[in-house]
Amino acid sequence: MEEVLPVIDQFIRIISIGEQVRINVHSREQLGLLARKLEQEELDSSRVALFVHPSNDVWCRDHGPSFVIRSGPDPCKAIVNWRHNAWGGKYPWQLDDAIPSLVAQQFDLPVFEPGIIMEGGSVEFNGCGVLMTTRSCLLHPNRNPKLSQPQIEEYLRQYYGVSHILWLGEGIEGDDTDGHIDDITRFVDACTVVTAVEHNKKDVNYLPLQKNLQELQKMRLPGNRNLEIVELPMPKPVVYQGIRLPASYANFYITNRAVIVPTFRCSQDDVALDILSGCFPGRKIIGLDSVPVVWGLGSFHCLSQQEPAVPLPTT
Repeated sequence: MEEVLPVIDQFIRIISIGEQVRINVHSREQLGLLARKLEQEELDSSRVALFVHPSNDVWCRDHGPSFVIRSGPDPCKAIVNWRHNAWGGKYPWQLDDAIPSLVAQQFDLPVFEPGIIMEGGSVEFNGCGVLMTTRSCLLHPNRNPKLSQPQIEEYLRQYYGVSHILWLGEGIEGDDTDGHIDDITRFVDACTVVTAVEHNKKDVNYLPLQKNLQELQKMRLPGNRNLEIVELPMPKPVVYQGIRLPASYANFYITNRAVIVPTFRCSQDDVALDILSGCFPGRKIIGLDSVPVVWGLGSFHCLSQQEPAVPLPTT
């Protein structure tokens, strides 16, 4: 824990430069402690808001609210309240499952209730109607065993407003989410993805990531356009207490001004940062040590959930 908190402090500070940060805390006592900590760190209090919304874990990407907006002259923001079962019942989840409803009540936002299990880290969007996900996660029987792939696709179309759905295979070793897309392949613009590849043929991740790369090469976007594919190396394996952890540079978070990239204290860090700098010419690429964070089996994209900049309803 002592190593994790300074990294989280840096994460909050970087995001707050270009946008407001909203943080869920477990209790009023924790709210007071964190408020004093942020004051000591001289963070602009107007850029950070704290809310007592108790949760079972920190991975807001998966249990937090999925924001959607209605476009047009009068845009409206709403929340899709997917159900959460801690990645197939692996951990306690009852508090996590309530978070979207608490946020909706806090800001008086309309809520849509699909009634099925879905996690934010399991889906990736290009912003132009395309969603990418993995069969290993969304089709796993520990999520929605009574739903077929076409039925799940219909939920994705209805509640995310997408028109085109692309499926990859398996995730990386150590990922207890059963293969979230945010550890392997991410859109960097409407037509381009970065995808994790392992160059060591003896590594357990080599074949699954090669298969995903081959599938990406066959995929077509609307209009029969090919995907532009940028290969992103995997870091040196990160092992804690004999367990391989899901370390991946693909678990970056895109802020308004920067891209926060997890680094893992190895030579591949600089290679990954250089590759991503070419993918985001309008943003600063910031590497942040993720070794203490990935001990919890996630990284910076998992910790966060972006909210669109649409004005809240006025009362």
